[in-house]
Amino acid sequence: MHGFTHDLGLLRDRRFALLLSARTISVLGSAFSPVALAFGILNLPGATASTLSVVLTAQAVPMILFILVGGVVADRMPRQRVMMAGELLMAAGFFGLAAMLLTGWTPLVALGVAAALSGIGTALAFPALTGIIPEVVPLDRLQAGNALLGLGANASRVAGAVLGGGTVVLFGGGWALAISGAMYAIAGTLIAMLRLPPGDRSAGESHSVLTDLRDGWREFSSRQWIWVVVAQFSLMVMAIQAGHGVLGPLIAKESLGGPAAWSAFLAGEAIGTIAGVALSLRLRPRRPILVAVLLCLPTALPYALLGADAPLWAIVAGAFVLGVCFDVFGVLWQTTMQREVPAESLSRVSSYDMLGSLMFGPIGLLVAGSAAGLFGTKESLLGCAVIIVIATLAALLSPGVRNLRAPRPQEATDPGRQVTAT
Repeated sequence: MHGFTHDLGLLRDRRFALLLSARTISVLGSAFSPVALAFGILNLPGATASTLSVVLTAQAVPMILFILVGGVVADRMPRQRVMMAGELLMAAGFFGLAAMLLTGWTPLVALGVAAALSGIGTALAFPALTGIIPEVVPLDRLQAGNALLGLGANASRVAGAVLGGGTVVLFGGGWALAISGAMYAIAGTLIAMLRLPPGDRSAGESHSVLTDLRDGWREFSSRQWIWVVVAQFSLMVMAIQAGHGVLGPLIAKESLGGPAAWSAFLAGEAIGTIAGVALSLRLRPRRPILVAVLLCLPTALPYALLGADAPLWAIVAGAFVLGVCFDVFGVLWQTTMQREVPAESLSRVSSYDMLGSLMFGPIGLLVAGSAAGLFGTKESLLGCAVIIVIATLAALLSPGVRNLRAPRPQEATDPGRQVTAT
């Protein structure tokens, strides 16, 4: 068993404290931005839902297009610099959006360019973050490090949802976006202070981007447990996007009492993610991916309860369970990837993970409204629950998922341990 005192000792490490602070502040900035951007754009003269859609698309598409490039860059260059560049690009994008909203000069093309900068920044920062954690955290304390980073991120999401909305109400979307940009700038500055050793990833023979992508794909596809779970999540995220983005709010409006009920659902989920940190700090399964995938089964519960017309307290409890399970899954998944994937390929594998997991999400958002009209909102929510269960059960058929074992404590502390594909 691992004691909390031992795990919390990471907070005394200067480099980890800087990384934790940077990540927490960056997520707080990202939690500010959805409300600020949505209401800031919609309050512009002549703006419509289509205007907001164009800006959000301009932000999302570059992130998807550049995520694989971000993985290549983070594996080639010092990840500290790549992550810092990503944070500063996001800061530039949000400062630009804030300046346009505050001055009233808001051509749609300019709004789209600023939003695209933030999307490219995300594509650079996320793969670099996955790879930089093992450079900061000792191998035997990776799970604790990931859990503590998750705690900071989850707390920021809860705080940002409240503070961001309040800032928009009191001061307007432009100032809220400026605060978001300042948070990204602070995060980039903290990352610059890490002062990690330069490493040797840029040394040796030079390769083209396509060669690096091919090598990263080889590392990704040679590990059955990775590509099977990513395929599972591509379907799960599609169902979750439909349930969270469209169907859940719709059923809340139709039969649960409106926005207050859906806010209670989201609050239950957020509290669950924070509670999940305590569990993820203590849980050390010998088969981490098997346990992580099994934890995906209860995530279908809130959608089943919504579809079954359950009372609100039960639905909120289901959302709490979803939050706990997803938090523990995330810590086990990140820790296992960081242990099993060679450091020189980790950011590229992470970028393939992100791309594969998210690629069907927009489809879920797109078809949710039509499904509700054709089959009914409750029936569509039950369909989301069924998709989650079927995708998870299919992933459990994989020997790689079932059989991958975590290293024993003496192996986890051995930097010369050989990493094998499963």
